[in-house]
Amino acid sequence: MQNSLADIILFHRKRSGLTQQELAELAGVGKNMIYELENGKISVRLDNLLKVLQVMNIELDFHSPLWEAFLREHSDAKR
Repeated sequence: MQNSLADIILFHRKRSGLTQQELAELAGVGKNMIYELENGKISVRLDNLLKVLQVMNIELDFHSPLWEAFLREHSDAKR
């Protein structure tokens, strides 16, 4: 994967002018978690990752061969 999540988070943090500590405080997570994310640690809690992504205005976008079928069935189930 050419643009890893670690690279994306690091890029956004630096462009935002935030230190790891400042990002951690804004996201309500520990500074060590930001360090680990930026260094490619793969075992982080999803809720903590989502907090960091939200602060950085980074959206997740899902893709799969069945995505359109999922959306159709999911929207039908809500009716």
